[in-house]
Amino acid sequence: MSNTLYLPELREMLAEQDSEQLREFCTALHPARTAEFMEGLTAEESWAVLQHAEEPSLVEIFSFIEVAKQAEIVESIDREEAGDLIAQLASDDRVDILNSLPPETVSQLLPLLPADERRDILRLQAYPEGTAGAIMTTDFAKISESISVQDALHEIAHQSEELETIYYIYVVDEENHLQGLVSARQLVSSMGKPQTIIRDLMERGLVTVKHDDDQEHVAAEVARFDLLAIPVVDDERHMLGIITHDDVIDVVREEAIADAHRIAGVEPLGDDYLNTALFTLAWKRGFWLTLMFIAALLTALTLNSFHSTIEKVVWLVMFIPLVISSGGNSGNQSATLVITALNSQHLKISDWWAVVRREVAIGLLLGGFLAVIGYALALLVHQDPYDVVVIPLTLILVVISGTLVGAILPLGFARLGLDPALMSNPCVAGIMDILGILIYFTVAIYLLRIPLPSLP
Repeated sequence: MSNTLYLPELREMLAEQDSEQLREFCTALHPARTAEFMEGLTAEESWAVLQHAEEPSLVEIFSFIEVAKQAEIVESIDREEAGDLIAQLASDDRVDILNSLPPETVSQLLPLLPADERRDILRLQAYPEGTAGAIMTTDFAKISESISVQDALHEIAHQSEELETIYYIYVVDEENHLQGLVSARQLVSSMGKPQTIIRDLMERGLVTVKHDDDQEHVAAEVARFDLLAIPVVDDERHMLGIITHDDVIDVVREEAIADAHRIAGVEPLGDDYLNTALFTLAWKRGFWLTLMFIAALLTALTLNSFHSTIEKVVWLVMFIPLVISSGGNSGNQSATLVITALNSQHLKISDWWAVVRREVAIGLLLGGFLAVIGYALALLVHQDPYDVVVIPLTLILVVISGTLVGAILPLGFARLGLDPALMSNPCVAGIMDILGILIYFTVAIYLLRIPLPSLP
């Protein structure tokens, strides 16, 4: 059943105050599905539905609602209720909601939270956006290295009521330095030896990330080592929190969307398309559109500088779109492949020479293939076999140039510490339009012995 079909039934239940049906709705489905079916409800209606769920289920369903809608719900309800709700959420989820609320609302809610939660929120909010510290949760299982398996099981049973996950149990010393970990499976398997000391059981040499590491690096490390969670430490290896695989999935999705936007020549929105203000959307699109407009203007000026050449050899005009599109398209392909390889860490900046060699070879192969087709087409338009050599030779040079530009520019941006996706496909296409015209008419002037044009 689709969400839109379910909305009238939900609203009817609310109108009739059918508590039994609403309670069943809140318990019959997976919390994610329940939240999905509630998408079309207003904030007030959503909260009215959630009131029929038991407290653990209410919090779980609420956590699956989009952050923007969560903020609307918090704004619409009593401040005491909002404070109780936020206090029960995972630490990273609390921060996400509070960051989406107006400052005056946050200032009203913070005093209503328990002191420990309030300190935790302020600490997490201090980490810069996009870093490991900003996406970590401080709710994790930890035990001392000096206790026995039996004591560890009792301790984890006590902690588990408040924890988001107990995939891994982290082992720390008296000063909270991370020493190792044991998995829940290891503890259960060791129940036959209850007096075994955790220090003798734990795994050492853990993969960790620093609190100021970029979230893309975190996602890459989790994927590389196939982890369910990764610990976050400070410079002195104090245990600060963990980043779970579901948070990493969110990061990967967020970064993929941002890269897709940049590759298309759009500044990442930072919010849903429909929730982005029109002026903001126009600015984020218009900035790059203006740059591309300027690039197109430069292309027109470059083409205009060859007007005397065009007057002498009119048939060349017909192949201008073919030439510049071949360069732009080949460049876009290379840029997309290199950006994707860099983001997935299948390619390093130090591999630039290998990339150059491969792209030159690919450019020769692709350019040669297009040159054969271009030569045949040119003969249909202009029957002089010597003159039309301009077309295949240009195509080879333009495609090689396109593959090199598309590959090298993202590597250059990465070397400067910038996001390689900034060198988006429209940028490469704009550069190749200008370069393609220069190559095309330079080859034509040389082969056809046309007098050089007078530049404006």
